Formats: sequence, C-alpha cells, structure tokens
Amino acid sequence: MNSHNNNPEVIIIGAGAAGLMCAIEAGKRGRSVLLLDQANKPGRKILMSGGGRCNFTNYDVSAEHFLSHNPHFCKSALSRFSQWDFLALVHEYQIAFHERDHGQLFCDDSAKDILNMLLEENKKAGTRIQLKTAILKIDKLDDGRFSLKTSQGGVSCQSLVIATGGLSIPSMGSSPFGYQVAEQFGIKVWQPQAGLVPFTLQPADKEKYSTLTGIAIDSSVSHGNTSFRENVLFTHRGLSGPAVLQISSYWQPGETVNINLLPDLDLSNELKQAQLQHPQQQIKTLLAKHLPKRLVSTFIAEALLDKILADTSHKDFESITQTLQNWQVKPAGTEGYRTAEVTTGGVDCDAISSKTLATKDVPGLYFIGEVLDVTGWLGGYNFQWAWSSGWCAGQYA
Repeated sequence: MNSHNNNPEVIIIGAGAAGLMCAIEAGKRGRSVLLLDQANKPGRKILMSGGGRCNFTNYDVSAEHFLSHNPHFCKSALSRFSQWDFLALVHEYQIAFHERDHGQLFCDDSAKDILNMLLEENKKAGTRIQLKTAILKIDKLDDGRFSLKTSQGGVSCQSLVIATGGLSIPSMGSSPFGYQVAEQFGIKVWQPQAGLVPFTLQPADKEKYSTLTGIAIDSSVSHGNTSFRENVLFTHRGLSGPAVLQISSYWQPGETVNINLLPDLDLSNELKQAQLQHPQQQIKTLLAKHLPKRLVSTFIAEALLDKILADTSHKDFESITQTLQNWQVKPAGTEGYRTAEVTTGGVDCDAISSKTLATKDVPGLYFIGEVLDVTGWLGGYNFQWAWSSGWCAGQYA
C-alpha cells in the first residue's frame, strides 16, 4: 500500500448499497476513498435481493414508508436524493426494469446490472475497494483522525463512514459491528429486531393450520393503527406473505395480530341476504365461493358448515364472520434474522445530522443505511434509504 492508500481522506466500512453509493459521491468530490468489507465480494445483498432481480426502489417514496423513533429524520435525505435521481442513473446505464404491484421496481434481467453500475461509478470516481478485510479496532486520534487496525494492516482517515447494515441474513456476513462502533463513541442504539420476517405459530395453532401450507389469501393484516392489504401465505412454520412481512416490523413479542381473510366483503350481511334468497343453501357452499374449502373447514366446525342457511341463527352468522374477518393470531415469534429482510431499531437518529449523516458529537464519524434506526417497508424502500443516505453522506464525508 502506498501512503495515499494507508491514509485516505475517507474510509467507508461496508461495501453494500449505502457504502457503494457514498463512496461514489465522496470520490466525485475529489476525496481519496477506501471502501473496506470483510466479505470476498461487494454488494452481496444487492445480488440476492428481489429473487436476484433487485427491487431497487419504488415510484412512491415518502417518510410514511419508514419506521423510526425519529419519524422525520429520513425526510431530508429522501428529498435530496430521491427515487427519480436513482432512476436517472439506471436510465443512463440503460438498465431494463419493470414495475410490479405498489410501484415496486425490479431489474428485467439481473440484480448484477445494479451492482455493476455502482462498481463502474466507483471506478470512474477513483475509489478503492478492499475486500476480505476485518476491522479489529478503531481509535480516534488527538488530531481528529481515525486510526483503524485491520486484518490487512493499519490505516487512518479524516472521515469514517459506517455502512455495515443490520443483523438480517447472517449468511451474507451481517454483524452487530456498526452498533458496537456507535456504543464505543457513546451513541445510543435502539434494540435491533428482525423486521420484514415471517411469523412462527404457537404449537396448537401450528398443528391446526398445518394442512393449509402453500395457500395464499388476499387479506388485511392489522396491528394497532397500522394495517397492510396483501397476501397472507400459510407455511409449514407459520405465516408469511407480503402482508405478514410488513406487519412484522411493527409487532412485538406477546402481541396479537388481526387478520381479515375477506377484506372486501360484508360477510354478516351476505349470510343474512342469502338466508332470505337461498334458504336451502348450505353454509359451506356459500363460503366456498370466497375461500378455499380446505381453509373454511379448518376455521369453521364441520357441523356448522353442513347446516342450511334457513336453520342457522344470526348468532352463528356473527360467529362465522368474527372467525374469518377478525382472526386474532398471537404469533409464537418470528423466524428471526435468518430470513428477515431488514433489521428494525439501530443507531439513534437523534445523535445524527439529518443533513450530513454525521454524528453530532464525534466530528468525522458518519452512519448510513440500515445500521441507522430507519427501516423501510417491503417494496424497494430500504434500498432507496441506502441510496439517499449514502448520497447525502458522500457530499460531506
């Protein structure tokens, strides 16, 4: 290593989405940039995301799509480098993409297109990416610089950017490193938790619903004042599907989640109307119009399903309606970081400048991306946060 490489102006730890973006921007300003990562390849999560197609942003991005103890924090970065700014880069590289439900944008071909674009931009900006490098120790020197002891030797810098992500998907090399750095410098960390993750069920529920594995139902899933309308998927472990993943970021252990399996229907009224018009129809015939038979017979007692409408009380109608439209589930837990797409919680945003992403009390130290207490919904929002926060820090680091 020459001295320029040993003492770059900026060191970014973490060659994921946020780190790559920050490096590009700092490099464009003429800063000497060294990007370090313990992995053997950069952008591993980019490559595996969206089933290998990378859901890289969303047409509709606002602060409402993010969870944080400081809900206003993300607004500045998202407005200064928006989804349209990222799309301009995608267009410049002529990457073909398509829109799926809810404004989600995916590569037509492969997530590699996005990663290659970022690596090419880094090359143009003259940044240096060094992989297979573990960070062993960080010290703040008296002259304000940071000194890093790594598995590849010592380096120092003026600006240190932490872009190490959260704890989700440990097989991709995730670690609590970023939180440990924050704590080393006296910065609060909100308790990390698996987000956008499937639920596991209590043993009795798991057994009861085990025959439904593979069935997906368009449902409304709610917790407190938050609800999501998308598919719920029954799995051999519990519940998954977009609506469940979304609500999992808001759920805490021991809490109950409400699921309406027929969100477009006034079931109680439909049963009463059918009783007048088709009194000889069986309950199960009516319900089979709306839901898979296997699901109906799992949720509703056989004796009730076999009844004809004429012989069924309104009280029974209410009971059926409650069961299918206000199903209360108390998950046993989640599948944890192994399958979580993101980590909720993280470095306290109150300690960070929303304009520069620098820490307020430790000059030259920056935190960007998922390591911060900013968690996006499913649908490209977490990548947009990585691009936006990385871009902003790159203007100042």
